[in-house]
Amino acid sequence: MEYVFTERAHLMCPNMNFGIALKVKAPFEELKARRAFRTLAGAHPFLNAVIGYEGDKNAYYYDVTDELKVDIIIKENELSGIEAHEIISEYDKLTSYDWNLMKEGMLKAVVWKMGKYTCFLLVFHHLLTDGRGALNLAKELANLYSDNIMPEDSPEKLISSADQLPKDSKMSLINKMLINNANRDWSRENHKPLSYQEYREFADRFVKEDHVAHFLKRTDKEEMSRIIGTCRDVGITVNDLLMARMYLEDNIDKIIIASDLRERFDFCTKGSLGNFSTAFSVVVKKKSKDPYVLAKEVHKAVQKVISKPADLFLVLQCYANIDPALLDATFMASRNEYKSKAAAFIGKTLFGFESASGYSISNLGRIESSNISSAFFIPPASPAIKKTQGVLTVNGKMMICTSER
Repeated sequence: MEYVFTERAHLMCPNMNFGIALKVKAPFEELKARRAFRTLAGAHPFLNAVIGYEGDKNAYYYDVTDELKVDIIIKENELSGIEAHEIISEYDKLTSYDWNLMKEGMLKAVVWKMGKYTCFLLVFHHLLTDGRGALNLAKELANLYSDNIMPEDSPEKLISSADQLPKDSKMSLINKMLINNANRDWSRENHKPLSYQEYREFADRFVKEDHVAHFLKRTDKEEMSRIIGTCRDVGITVNDLLMARMYLEDNIDKIIIASDLRERFDFCTKGSLGNFSTAFSVVVKKKSKDPYVLAKEVHKAVQKVISKPADLFLVLQCYANIDPALLDATFMASRNEYKSKAAAFIGKTLFGFESASGYSISNLGRIESSNISSAFFIPPASPAIKKTQGVLTVNGKMMICTSER
């Protein structure tokens, strides 16, 4: 049985959804689409799972059932293309309420006809997987639907204890003291664990009132090739450049970025779902108005964090060392919906939950696919973030979906 451990940070936090829309090079067939998800579930057990709860341990776990838990929604209307407004509208509809993960699955799939192609919108809960795991599932879906290429079995093996994090990633003494003090204060407050049902009553209200707008921008292959070439010549990455542009356009000096850690865990099964990502802040105060010059400073700042495991793994170390019941209460306490000084301290100081004021970029990278014509990534709109960009480049074309409050 796999327990919700570091992923518990996403359990009682609203708006932990994200999406991938993909245009697949195969004609629309409803029965084939439904069959594809049943086949994928045979390789990925979490597609049959809901979240279970053990009261005596105050522990949540992935309850894998014998039934497919993917909600498959077949649309009768035909879409004009991958940028059709109906895709974002459907995403907004499916994320306009807080999912009850004890009763419904962690993936919803919408399917449209798109001329001689088929369009899929996959809407994930973060408890199912991270962005890189979601992209792999999308590629497997496209290959299965188009060419009947079977997915590889990927049994789930998640992070289950702090001991599985790298030895050189342990928190600094001051961070450890902050966490230990908060845990002791939480214990002294003598709270009964916040129940999932209590959280959902608040979260459903929150999500209905929390309006997030989405905007799409496409960079075609020719322009993308030019940008990649210039970045290579300058010694930066495309992501460094995107960050530099955000620093300048929004007049900020801190951006949160996501980082995939799958290759750093030897127990992680290739192609599995689950969450193996982290996030860290990148502060750059030099403000050259030339984005390529500024991107050089961004590159240095990013590499500095990546080279220090204690910085790179800080968020996961926090998740692993905070009392689970305290972690559950952090968001509600930071918004004055739950009385706990310890939880409010963690929620406001470490996670920035008090207000949506942060900026972030989550880049799933570049892929080449013979079965995906085009795709884009809708990033999770964390309640701590004002503006976030989701980036995905497929077959040389980059699409950015900006989610903004």
